[in-house]
Amino acid sequence: MKKHFIAAALCCYSSLSFAGFDVITLGDKGGIQDGNLTAFMLKSNTDNNYITLDAGSIVNGLIAATHKNAFSDMAVPSSSPYTQEGYILNQKIKGYFISHAHLDHIAGLIISSPDDSNKPIYALPSVHETISQHYFNWKTWPNFTTQGNGFKLGKYELTPLNINQWLPVANTELQVKAFPLSHSGTESTAFLFENAAKEAVIYFGDTGPDAVEKSTALDTIWQQLAPYIQQKKLKGIFIETSFSNSTPDKSLFGHLTPQWLLTELNTLAGYVGGDEPLKDLNVIVTHIKYSLKKNAVPKQIIEKELRGNNNLGINFIFTEQGDRTQL
Repeated sequence: MKKHFIAAALCCYSSLSFAGFDVITLGDKGGIQDGNLTAFMLKSNTDNNYITLDAGSIVNGLIAATHKNAFSDMAVPSSSPYTQEGYILNQKIKGYFISHAHLDHIAGLIISSPDDSNKPIYALPSVHETISQHYFNWKTWPNFTTQGNGFKLGKYELTPLNINQWLPVANTELQVKAFPLSHSGTESTAFLFENAAKEAVIYFGDTGPDAVEKSTALDTIWQQLAPYIQQKKLKGIFIETSFSNSTPDKSLFGHLTPQWLLTELNTLAGYVGGDEPLKDLNVIVTHIKYSLKKNAVPKQIIEKELRGNNNLGINFIFTEQGDRTQL
């Protein structure tokens, strides 16, 4: 009996040690492409429930993911009244993490709210304040939250995050720590998640480089991330690259280019130390701005600029709406 117990314990330890994370891209663009705006679903591979990283597009992203068979292993119970998209929205997404309240990061949540289920919206207090004052206020949209102006429908609990403090994420195995980011005068957020195996991923909302923003926000986070990389526990970094290198610093408005991202990642490498400190690190590139100009494909340009100057051996990942990715 003792042998079976040890074997079972080792089995559980092994599965936790290599848990990893499951990611579904609900929206891969920043800016103007309505229907495909920044949002990702995230869960630990040893969990059944997801949260979202921002919420620019929700229902349209779920439809795209269904068409790509991203949810092929997620059967809708026969007793459920919902389509697969409705079932996932209502039963499998257990909370929203909103980095900042710009429309391309929250529009999907607002629009889908009438048919959504009760769940928390996690954010820094400044983000909750904007959500309450300018969106769920009975002027822009009915108040589906538990605070703010007018009659409170009570669907969404605005759950505040304290900077640099761990908080368990309800109905998941994740815990989260928030860090402030500088986004051209707006407070944005980076969310660091750990699963039960103490593996981590970090998601950056919109952010400019420290040198342009006159900030130390990114530098502070790089120092916190270094031990995870040294222990091979960091499974991925989600970070924006909104514009190509041709964009001057004065026109970044709190965003990154490939050159600036690589500069920042070299700072991270310095804190990690050793030979090839970031080799094979997964970096998921987010928030590429859609362009209406002729012969302009920003994603191709940004990918070329990142890969062509990648002296760190980083695994840059470019997802599209509806993709499912394992980290």
